Amino acid sequence: MLVIRLMSCPLRKVFCVLALLGLLLQPSLAANHNKARSVASTLQRFSTISSINHPSTPDSVRSAVSVGTPNSGTSLINVDQKMGSDNAPPGTPKAGDVTHGGNLEKPVGLPDGLKLLIGAGGIYGAFLYYGSLQEDVFRFVAPDGTKFTQAWFLQVLEALANVIIGYIGMQVTGATKGIPLRMFGISGAAQVSAKACTSLALANGLSFPVATLAKSGKMAPVMMGSLLLGGASYTVREYLQVAAIIGGTAIVSMGKKKGSGSTSSTLGVFYIVLSLVLDGVTAGFQKRLKTETAKVGVKPKPYDFMFWTNLFMCLTAIVIAGVLGEVTSGISYMTANPEILSQIVKFAICSAVGQSFIFYTIANFDPLVLSTVTTTRKIFSVLLSIFLKGHSLSVMGWSGIAMACGGILSELQDKMGTKKKKHSN
Repeated sequence: MLVIRLMSCPLRKVFCVLALLGLLLQPSLAANHNKARSVASTLQRFSTISSINHPSTPDSVRSAVSVGTPNSGTSLINVDQKMGSDNAPPGTPKAGDVTHGGNLEKPVGLPDGLKLLIGAGGIYGAFLYYGSLQEDVFRFVAPDGTKFTQAWFLQVLEALANVIIGYIGMQVTGATKGIPLRMFGISGAAQVSAKACTSLALANGLSFPVATLAKSGKMAPVMMGSLLLGGASYTVREYLQVAAIIGGTAIVSMGKKKGSGSTSSTLGVFYIVLSLVLDGVTAGFQKRLKTETAKVGVKPKPYDFMFWTNLFMCLTAIVIAGVLGEVTSGISYMTANPEILSQIVKFAICSAVGQSFIFYTIANFDPLVLSTVTTTRKIFSVLLSIFLKGHSLSVMGWSGIAMACGGILSELQDKMGTKKKKHSN
């Protein structure tokens, strides 16, 4: 209940703004700090520092929506990052290290525990509230009995907020030149389509807990595509994990108590399945994007990815929303219902702030840390929705929740085990 009270606190907006400014200003503050130490150094230290290969950005970043979940924010973005060679010999200088008298020194900064608290806390706070707002938007009923159904227009506003924050971050950290924008355009179009289908599933009666659990099984279309195209193999455990998530989701959708709300519509199920398929397509394009950037010798920074991906997402959504007439109808609906307007604005801001905290986390920790935070966040999103939004479940429904969450946690444990094996080798 403490999380809920904090989310409703009047100071929440001030905190989000300050936290976001801290994230954006951190690179420049760190740079000024290192310059001050360099000025006080000897000429020999200048020579030593200049010989160190000091990468300031990740070698690679892979983004995917998730949050492909309804509350992933995103272009529920998955990002892989390498901050240096895992096999580097002991004592090898890393990003942020300086030398003094032949000895390596770590730059003064926040403790890792505090950094993790900022990153994980920001992700949890932004995306838990994001999911709650998204559910409220599609459950909103106007005085005349109408509902908000302009899913593509909603994606325009969400992507626009991310473009603005991404642009600010890109100006602070420095824009990368020579980025292959063609693959960014294709990836962005696929990603916004997946997110729009998730919103359409909610707009057509699929409950938020079911949609969130279903999106956690995005490995299913990826596995299917890999198997059909050949050259892929999976362990029995991986098959069981996917089966547990899908089976648990199906049980939850059938395990709602009578009178607890609308049941999942056939059209809603269709859209969530289509969203999963598009997640698989997006993952394939993102791999090609990574390959294309490597070919031209470009290493995009996190905010480069955030800006360009969301720019093409926004453009795609504008075109489709314009064709469907959702721009004018969406604006008219929000004008007539100021309550939902404030919810949508906060929804878009939470998405942008949440993505900034994701980039903050991957810049300071291993990708597995981010995976752990985002995976557990999905489970909490489901539970909060059940307890706060009146989703009453039967015993069968709770067993489905347990099965699906077990599959999600098993997948996370499998990733941890794989990571440990790589380090041991």
